[in-house]
Amino acid sequence: MCIETIYHHCQELEETGQKFSAVISEMKQSLRFIFLMSLSDIRNSFRSQGDTEGEVPASKHTNSSRRSKVTSERVALLVVCSLLAAAAIVIYRLSFDNFQIKKNLQTLREEYEAVKRNLTDDPCMKCDRGWEQHGGKCYLFSISSANWEQSRRWCQREGGDLVKIDSTEEQIFLVNRVGEEINNTEEKFWIGLTDSKEEGKWFWVDGSPLDTSLTFWASWEPDNWKEENPDGEDCVRMGSGKEEDDYLKTWWDKSCKASQRIICEKHEENGQ
Repeated sequence: MCIETIYHHCQELEETGQKFSAVISEMKQSLRFIFLMSLSDIRNSFRSQGDTEGEVPASKHTNSSRRSKVTSERVALLVVCSLLAAAAIVIYRLSFDNFQIKKNLQTLREEYEAVKRNLTDDPCMKCDRGWEQHGGKCYLFSISSANWEQSRRWCQREGGDLVKIDSTEEQIFLVNRVGEEINNTEEKFWIGLTDSKEEGKWFWVDGSPLDTSLTFWASWEPDNWKEENPDGEDCVRMGSGKEEDDYLKTWWDKSCKASQRIICEKHEENGQ
């Protein structure tokens, strides 16, 4: 959905929500007025009935008229109660619809802000052919596979390096793209994270340490499993989301000698 369409939808929903709120407010006021008026009429009716019951009837015709009056008042009371119940149902329905509109509006606003964040202010910034542009960076998803060191050299020859994940938003983008790329759950991509220098101390390829508050390890990872390679697992690969509690948990440590596909990353370039 383009940003202009999202913006117009936001405006339309906001206007509709305001109209709903105004209608609901008017109906609540009307309902309160009707209720108070009906309550007053009912009280007066019961007072009148009490007064007439203390009097001696003049004739059978008078008794019949009074019974008819009481019956009419009861019917009127039943009608008023039915109308009040119907009005309450309508107000509830309108309130629910208004809630749904506000919820949809919030979703559209979030999409609108996300699209704005991903748009570059400079239309001259671009990525090389074959690279994908997102959030001020360029990404390259390989078709072939290689070990971790070979993968890094390949990215460097292409002008970048193995991807470094700096935010949850970037992880979301990569998880979705990897899910589109892979053909089976065993297929995964190298990222630029390793503890090859010292076990348990993870660093990105640019030399910066892993932020422990921004990690996306799958369950029981990293485990440094040595059955496949006695050197353990010192490099990190990512796959598609399959964790039930958090689909973003897609990092697995793996032997650096294993063959995996590759995600390269570099900054946008001036397209003059």
